[in-house]
Amino acid sequence: MADPIRPSRADKPDLDWSQVRETVMMLHVAASNIERTMKDGDESVTVLADLFTSMMGNVQAIAKAAENLDDSPEKTTITQNHATVSEKMNAAIVAFQFYDLLTQRLTHVCNSLASLAELIIDPRRLYNPYEWFGLQEKIKSKYTVPADRAMFDAILNGATVEEALEISLHHPEADDDEENVELF
Repeated sequence: MADPIRPSRADKPDLDWSQVRETVMMLHVAASNIERTMKDGDESVTVLADLFTSMMGNVQAIAKAAENLDDSPEKTTITQNHATVSEKMNAAIVAFQFYDLLTQRLTHVCNSLASLAELIIDPRRLYNPYEWFGLQEKIKSKYTVPADRAMFDAILNGATVEEALEISLHHPEADDDEENVELF
């Protein structure tokens, strides 16, 4: 079987070379790196979550056993340490929830990059402002966090990345994100 004809590349350009194809390849590289990083992180977080679930069961068993002890300095020590460990484990579980939000955002970035690559590679869509508007609306509709939508709108209204980040950090609902984290 003969090798298929491959398009020209930047390191060996010919008349078939295209900056659009180069851009799309770089978008795919970025998305691939993000996805690989998320998979690696997911495996580690899954192991940690399973360990914390198991440890939480053990901590509850210790608390239950301490209830049956007579009042003593040892019972007080066990009860106090149980409360401290439970509090720290709950804080770790909240951190897992923030990791989940991070992976949701990165998945959104990967999907947005893929949609952008599809638009750029299609010459019929590339120069059509309605296609670009549709892409922007599609991307914006996927945002679930109000501060992220505010950041997106700021960029589309001409803000720099730094300005958009500042806007999202000071968005009225940005602090609600921390308060709305669900414990699993």
